[in-house]
Amino acid sequence: MSGARAARVLAQAKVNLFLRVLAREDSGYHQIETLFCRLELADVVTVRVGGSARTLSCDGPAMPPGGLGPSERNLAHRAAAAYAAVAGWPDGFEIAVEKHIPVGGGLGGGSADAGAVLRALNALAPRPQPHARLLEIAVELGADVPFLTSESPLALAWGRGERMLALPPLPARDVLLHCFPFGVNTADAYRWLDESRAGRAYAPTPALLGADSLSSWDAVSRLARNDFETAVGLRHLEIAEALVELDSMKESVGATPHAGAPPLLLARMSGSGSTVFLVYDAGVTTIEDWDVPGVRLVRTRTASRVEEVEMIE
Repeated sequence: MSGARAARVLAQAKVNLFLRVLAREDSGYHQIETLFCRLELADVVTVRVGGSARTLSCDGPAMPPGGLGPSERNLAHRAAAAYAAVAGWPDGFEIAVEKHIPVGGGLGGGSADAGAVLRALNALAPRPQPHARLLEIAVELGADVPFLTSESPLALAWGRGERMLALPPLPARDVLLHCFPFGVNTADAYRWLDESRAGRAYAPTPALLGADSLSSWDAVSRLARNDFETAVGLRHLEIAEALVELDSMKESVGATPHAGAPPLLLARMSGSGSTVFLVYDAGVTTIEDWDVPGVRLVRTRTASRVEEVEMIE
């Protein structure tokens, strides 16, 4: 039984190393197949329990000028309320989020905060919920939340994100995030994708993936794709142009003739956008000098582990 009253969690961002969107169901939802990979970039989430009030505060360098909207609609607050409804505890909570993950860019910042809250509350709870029950709460909050509630740095997910296969982490690699000053609404991205497929005899089916196809960066790079990229890129040309530029850079570095040249591994858009990311080996000096006017570049690394919940006073 936990006697602690507060916990802190690093809520790590994610990228989708590949993302396939399957056919739209009659319910309006789409099944997906994706390879989630956590990053070292993280929000700092602190959860304190006690009293009867339920509050959320957010600050930090990645906070948008207009804020994040009403607290009750924030995923972190909703996660705490959902946990309380299931567990019958706590009556009150105080959540503080220090934002470092760019908002609305497909990096799962809100979902990571929600997953961090669920993990923190479960660590603090007098009667913790089984992990499977925690994931059931998570899936009701969004497709990214189950992975970002799990303790896996890398996982293959399908369905609506609730079905996952944890995988050994790939060797840590540097990541450059190309963060635009706008986000892409996920519902819009799905609608644009459906419109692009309308009138075509297109019935995407699940892929058959062997274990060796996800065991190395070289193997994963051959699978890398994101079904949203074309439809979203038609509405946001900056995204399409960035992908072309990064792919061109990837090819030029990959063609470096001298032995031992570090490769650029893959360049993709994460989730439904807008962030475009590049995974590369340390030593690619051209990346360190790269700059794009009007775009925030964030350098981080893929994560080899999920940070543990820290009990605090």
